[in-house]
Amino acid sequence: MSVWDGLTGQAEAIEVFRAAAADSTLVDSPIAASAMTHSWLITGPPGSGRSNLAYAFATALLSDGTLAGDEVTRRQVAARTHPDLGVLSTEGVIIKIDEVKKIVASSQFSPSVSRYRVMIIEDADRMVERTSNVLLKALEEPPPRTVWILCAPSEADLLPTIRSRVRTVRLRVPDVAAVADLISRRDGVSLDIATRAAREAQSHIGMAHRLATNEEARRRREQTLETALGIRSVSDAVIAAGTLLAVAGDDAKAITEERDAEERESALRSLGIEPGGTIPPALRAQLRTLEEDQKRRATRSLRDGIDRIMVDLLSLYRDILLLQLGAPSEPINLAIMPKLVAVSERTTPSATLATMDAIATARKRIEGNVSPALALEAMLISVAK
Repeated sequence: MSVWDGLTGQAEAIEVFRAAAADSTLVDSPIAASAMTHSWLITGPPGSGRSNLAYAFATALLSDGTLAGDEVTRRQVAARTHPDLGVLSTEGVIIKIDEVKKIVASSQFSPSVSRYRVMIIEDADRMVERTSNVLLKALEEPPPRTVWILCAPSEADLLPTIRSRVRTVRLRVPDVAAVADLISRRDGVSLDIATRAAREAQSHIGMAHRLATNEEARRRREQTLETALGIRSVSDAVIAAGTLLAVAGDDAKAITEERDAEERESALRSLGIEPGGTIPPALRAQLRTLEEDQKRRATRSLRDGIDRIMVDLLSLYRDILLLQLGAPSEPINLAIMPKLVAVSERTTPSATLATMDAIATARKRIEGNVSPALALEAMLISVAK
């Protein structure tokens, strides 16, 4: 199985990285300047597969070229345990400067078992300027066998000085059919379910996987759309805001709860504590640190859950607007087509556009730390007008 098999809809980007990985040296090769470089930036919309491509490229760089060696490397990279792989991914809203300092220090080591040392920063757009400047120094003078791979939604999300020192590879949004085919093959679901999930996820690979394999996730999405469609008055809007906030909370809890339990169990096991056993006072500080990290992840997960609701609502009103304008485009929410038609007939295109503007405004407000409940109420009141 090739390291590129789990990717879809990115043939051009895969060819770029395949050619770079085929270059056996970083410095001495005559094609190094055109095929390989020491720092990369992978950009693309959420769900386009930025991190998946980054790890596939890392696997190709770290592999020794033998069948057995490639399989071992693939497993190590998937588990993030390869000795020559450094990974920085944040569970918080921003990447902390100490985290970047740590990975920069690690990047100075020589490879231990592979040709390269590969450092991956997911969500590099979450670095503030001061933190980015720490990384900048590492990109300006990297060790000869260290390769940096950054992932971000767009080049504009990074400092110009960072952008000038990386080779950018842009990903596109894969089409629904490609995502559905991947989900069907990889997750063993029917093509019909995979297609609906891919369409409703708007080709977001991770969300399509979740919708295709998790009935509760599908139910929560349906509840979101039903709640919005049921708004007729300001009081309905206020109640709906509370409902959507609860939906986002349930979604975030479902994502983090199982992972939190696994992390705690693993931490206790590593400390030599039996399940249900008493935690010695000297070890409680380590568990408190884990709990604080999990709280930060829960905060980010809730914010991400609210944003997913906003994206689903935008898809709903996008469908309604296209029906009102008579545009020949297949609705994203095809499963509720009769309800879309009913709403499109009783409202106007200008009202639908105003609602979509309100959703965009609410997203900006929440990003600026406005109370999600207040932002959702203000947004949904526009639906009732």
